[in-house]
Amino acid sequence: MIQLQDIYLGFNGKPLFNGLSFSINEKNRIGLVGNNGTGKTTLFHIILGKLTPDRGLVEIPKNKTIGYLPQDLVELEPINIIDFLKNATGLKVIETTLKSCEYKMSLTDPQSEQYKNLLKKYEEASHLFSILDGYSFEAKSKKVLHGLGFEGKDYDKLCTEFSGGWKMKILLASILLSNPDIMLLDEPTNHLDTENMEWLEKYLEDYPGTLVTISHDRRFLDKITQLTFEIFNGKLNLYHGNYSFYLKEKDQKRLLIEKEAETQRKKIEKTEAYIERFRYKATKAAQVQSRIKMLERFDLVEIEKEAKPVSIHFPPGGRSSLEVLKVENLSKQFDGRFVFNNINFSLYREEKVALAGVNGAGKSTLTRIISGIESPTSGQITYGDRVKIAFFSQESAQNLNYSHTIWEEISSIPSKMLDVEKRNLLGAFLFSGDDIYKPIPVLSGGEKARLTLVKILMNETNFLILDEPTNHLDMSTNELFQKALMEYSGTVLIVSHDRYFLDNLVERVIEIRDGKIYEYPGNYSYYNEKREQRQALSSDDSDQSGKEKTAQSKKREIRRIEAEARNFLSRKKREIQSRLLPIENAISQLEKKKSENESFLCDPSILTDSGKVQTLMKELKEINQELTILMQKWETIAEEMDRLNTKEEE
Repeated sequence: MIQLQDIYLGFNGKPLFNGLSFSINEKNRIGLVGNNGTGKTTLFHIILGKLTPDRGLVEIPKNKTIGYLPQDLVELEPINIIDFLKNATGLKVIETTLKSCEYKMSLTDPQSEQYKNLLKKYEEASHLFSILDGYSFEAKSKKVLHGLGFEGKDYDKLCTEFSGGWKMKILLASILLSNPDIMLLDEPTNHLDTENMEWLEKYLEDYPGTLVTISHDRRFLDKITQLTFEIFNGKLNLYHGNYSFYLKEKDQKRLLIEKEAETQRKKIEKTEAYIERFRYKATKAAQVQSRIKMLERFDLVEIEKEAKPVSIHFPPGGRSSLEVLKVENLSKQFDGRFVFNNINFSLYREEKVALAGVNGAGKSTLTRIISGIESPTSGQITYGDRVKIAFFSQESAQNLNYSHTIWEEISSIPSKMLDVEKRNLLGAFLFSGDDIYKPIPVLSGGEKARLTLVKILMNETNFLILDEPTNHLDMSTNELFQKALMEYSGTVLIVSHDRYFLDNLVERVIEIRDGKIYEYPGNYSYYNEKREQRQALSSDDSDQSGKEKTAQSKKREIRRIEAEARNFLSRKKREIQSRLLPIENAISQLEKKKSENESFLCDPSILTDSGKVQTLMKELKEINQELTILMQKWETIAEEMDRLNTKEEE
């Protein structure tokens, strides 16, 4: 259906595409992947005809409709949402034609030729209106808008009244309702919360057309794609599976190529050794010449050059008290409406906790209050001793010094890092070469956000508050940042719509729903499972003629949730106990050895032997050092157990 053959394209003398070729067939569902700067969005622009390659063939059927969602924010017309959607799908034009025909027909003689022509035009427009589900369009539109997070009160608002992220949702709704033959979606999940994303995934399951999407959301790609197109070194590699399949297959392919290259290298070395050994022997001249020609004919196996692996980590920020944060009776009001009311929870040392909830639930507001950027309406927040906070939000980028370059900005942070380490860290966040000398005012919003993350990574902290930190990270940088967070020895409170990221990182989820707090002891998948069960129960309730759940079913639900929480705590305690036991055994053995050494040092017969005394004193010193380390470990794990016991009592 769509074919690109031998595409070459360069910018400023640098090649971007170098003989890139591929085909997209009907009903293909494709994930387009590659590091930032490899040309994914540029490829979309070529397909759309917005950009012409330097050379190569582009074939796209003219009779196919294409729906395109750009990554960049868009401006919409100052009309209400439903009218915008009607315009975007072509329904408004048909409605206007129908009304015009009705009006003209009312003024025209039914026996005239003009009336017959108007009637024919009306019937054609009516048929098209029916094909486009015009009669149920408004109901269908509201269903799609609701799935993307809009409420009933939003439908009469002008599109221009919404923020950039909500405008992108309106544009996405228009594409879904247009039902084009081909969808090109560039980062469609960027402005969706996790519930919106799950709704979109289910909606796209029934989409009958061709879909190509760029996304840094691994779970989204896994759920909706069946093919993966990877742009690498200016060419396109095809993988017959979703993103997880692609990662596995790529690793296997690389290992096979490395093995083949190694086999070839050994064969070449052996051949060269034979040539060198018998080069001057007349009796071997024919064999030597044969091997020389064989070497010339060798088609060398090329190993694709991957970027050098980079590791990033947070500098140690010292040990905080066990309770890092205590939130008591916290409330926040805007225009007389409570965002949340009298909420209470605590965060503990080394915990990694996700803050969840639909858009508008108050997640970002709560992170700003906890970080001290914003004040609550009532209630209080107490920090533990020795807590060192770092806060990231999209607005954090405004705190950069706009008179600095990138390099000057990070150099202004007190840090033990060497210049080469700072450059490596900047490189991991896609600032390389002369980019580091760019003035901050010329950076894009995404670049400013990434630079803010770099600064956080350079500070000594033990409590991170992160509001959507991965929005502007590509896959590889996202993975590096996740690894750094998993190794981080402090406490993390994170808002993110990256479900794969959360699943691998967090051990508790705090949900803000209807102004209240609900806690889930587990990762994001556990929370999502419980949320879906809750929604199913709510749906069952509404099916029972709007009656409230009976007291008996409520009690069953409460008992089930309590039992699950107890089971989780029990499993966690067993796991902690398994870590405590070997430490306690080691401490017991060391204390026994220490007691023996101390007894020996009280023995007069041993005190006369200075060599033995020195040995015993040295052993005693080593034992005490080891005991100190083990006792610190035991204390940390024991505090973790105490925390669970406290939860169990609650």
